[in-house]
Formats: sequence, structure tokens, C-alpha cells
Amino acid sequence: MTPANRRTAEASVIAAIHHPLRRRMLDLLHIDGPATASRLAGATGELVGNISHHLKVLASAGVIEEAPELAKNRRERWWRVADTSEYSWSIADAKGDPAGELVAAAAEDANLAHHVGKVRQWFDLRYRYEEPWVRAAYATERWLTLTPERLEELSERIEDVVREYAENPSAGDDADRVFFFAHAVPARP
Repeated sequence: MTPANRRTAEASVIAAIHHPLRRRMLDLLHIDGPATASRLAGATGELVGNISHHLKVLASAGVIEEAPELAKNRRERWWRVADTSEYSWSIADAKGDPAGELVAAAAEDANLAHHVGKVRQWFDLRYRYEEPWVRAAYATERWLTLTPERLEELSERIEDVVREYAENPSAGDDADRVFFFAHAVPARP
């Protein structure tokens, strides 16, 4: 079941989003707002032609769209995130479709690698931050005994809290971007 605040993603959208460079480009568009291929190339260290190719893939999947009102001339192309709603997918959505199952499984693996990569990045860079940031960095874990319904309820409650913070960002000189993620999955010790 897809929570009301999310829309189920088709396999083509999942595949488009979960390429490492396209994921990074999407992060940049979410955080910094609309950009040109040149700006994204500068931010990623990639060639403009490579960025343009990946922008076309994201646009074909409907994940990004052009922002023509930002162009200073006909040659300049600006891109923005097409829809701010969140995508949701499960390998269960693709049940019976081997290609869809493969895409969903690969996306789950890429998603986990992305999340772990952000935490490893923090471990490598945390010495550059002031003590309040080091103390505020957060991780938690708990063993819970839940039904699927209660796990879904927990997920929705956490998502409501996270959305509240996303929609009301902190201001001030000490405000910085924070990457938040959570996983809750059946597991064994």
C-alpha cells in the first residue's frame, strides 16, 4: 500500500532516478533549485555533454522539466524538479514482472548505498564541524515487534515529522543542510 503523500513509481522512473550521477543531480536540483547543464557539470565535475544526456533521461521519465522562464536566451536551458511529491516503490509492486522486480531490487540496493555513502561522508568530514554539529548528529536503533500495519503507521508518523522540518527549514548563520534517512525492516539478530 502506498502512503497518501507518495505516488507509486513506474520501473522507468525508478531506473532513471537510481543512477548514481542522476541521483546526485536530483539532489542538487532539490537543494539548490533549477540549474543549467553547465551549472550541474560544474557542481559534479562531469562534462556538460554527459550531464545533458542524463538530464534527457530524467526528463523522459518525467522526473525533471524545463524551466524556460529562467532562460536568458533561446540556447540556455534550465531544469527543475518536475514534481515535489515523493516516489514510493516496493518490489511487491512488480510481483510477476521479472524486469520490474529486477529494477526495484537494484533501486533498493542503490538507495541503501546512497544512504550509507552520506553517513560515511559525514564520518570523513565531521572533524571540520563545530562541536554543536558533532553532538547533534543523530543515529538510533531499536528492536521493535510490530505487525505490518503498525510498521506502516510508524513510517507515516516519522514521515509526517520529517516533512514538517523539510517544509519549515531553519534560518540563520548556523543552519546547514542535513541528510536524514530511516529504514525499518524485518530482520534477525
